[in-house]
Amino acid sequence: MKADKILKNFSQIFCPIDQGIPLRGEQMSEAVIIEDGYIAIKDGKILAVAKGDPDEALIDEETEIIDYTGKLATPGLIDCHTHLVYGGSREHEFSQKLNGVAYLDILAQGGGILSTVEATRKASFKELYDKSAALLDKMLIHGVTTVEAKSGYGLNWETEEKQLQVVKKLNEEHAVDLVSTFMGAHAIPAEYKGRASEFIDFIIHDMLPKVKAENLAEFCDIFCEKGVFTAQESEKLLQAAKDMGFKLRIHADEIATIGGVDVAAKLGAVSAEHLMMITDEGIKKLSEAHVIGNLLPATTFSLMEDTYAPAKKMIDHGMAITLTTDSNPGSCPTANLQFIMQLGCFMQKLTPIQVFNAVTINAAYSVCRADTIGSFDKGKNADIAIFDAPNIDFPLYFFATNLVEAVYKAGNLVISQRQYSVK
Repeated sequence: MKADKILKNFSQIFCPIDQGIPLRGEQMSEAVIIEDGYIAIKDGKILAVAKGDPDEALIDEETEIIDYTGKLATPGLIDCHTHLVYGGSREHEFSQKLNGVAYLDILAQGGGILSTVEATRKASFKELYDKSAALLDKMLIHGVTTVEAKSGYGLNWETEEKQLQVVKKLNEEHAVDLVSTFMGAHAIPAEYKGRASEFIDFIIHDMLPKVKAENLAEFCDIFCEKGVFTAQESEKLLQAAKDMGFKLRIHADEIATIGGVDVAAKLGAVSAEHLMMITDEGIKKLSEAHVIGNLLPATTFSLMEDTYAPAKKMIDHGMAITLTTDSNPGSCPTANLQFIMQLGCFMQKLTPIQVFNAVTINAAYSVCRADTIGSFDKGKNADIAIFDAPNIDFPLYFFATNLVEAVYKAGNLVISQRQYSVK
């Protein structure tokens, strides 16, 4: 079979090992790294990845050959936890955080998530679409080709549906692929203050069936946290979602440990998010239940805390982990997954191989797309991030700089010289 394109002369090609399940424990330190190699693409899929000069059997007069001498290639990066669609912004809270006001205290004062809810309810579909598309553009420039996107800034059906419809349209029209998560239980809306249990019932009986009927989300998520939703309320909602056919995620152990990890393990959630305050027992439970830990170190950084999720301990206890942005307007306003990768090294002491596995193959499993993305196995989508770097160490060592030079999405060049090639 002849290739449509061959990308050649890479200094290194990082090849995660897809074993059919997420990489756990010591497996997270394993990968194939090809030096002086090439990637052959056919019909938007990976045809071959190998060392040395391209096989002549792959080439005919129609094959486009592109030289990437001295560059690093990895699978397209996957951002598997974002709050992509929202109205307004929250820079006015920044000085409060600098003065030591706690995140939950800002929320209790009507700020935080609730202020974004107000802005999102007021925003038009076009305003949300344009704002989210611009954010996706920034992510793509940083090498991200697939993004999980949550609702949760509506807390009523009209706005939750609007957010999810934005995600749906962006998935159809933007170069980045989106995976949709319904998170109507992101906070307790003002109209349900003091009646969290009633709000959970409303979500179960009113919102969830509509999300399912309109096929607007694949996952269901909830913020299980002190002052928000209890473990019992979280289990009730997620069990109902599971019964309706949703896959599960849960925000757990971010600020306090109140049982969210137990819910994730009991219900077989695909992932548990944040986990900064997780206990050794909690790590054991998630490991035994094969729940992926989606870790968000830039949230700790943004909240100016010093408690990062214990990534090394999780790996040592056999967990599968990812690294992801938590891109949102309040606790983590960023679109730069490379920065999160660097925090994974600098603050969580992960190695470059562990980091790249976390944002490629394991992130692919976190969004249930590992059959098509996350590695360079033959037949998977040719989603490729190309770094202006000689090896996998350099983009993590040379921090706070976007080193992605080019991005291919399904074999098409969408970013070239850090500029949009196709929009």
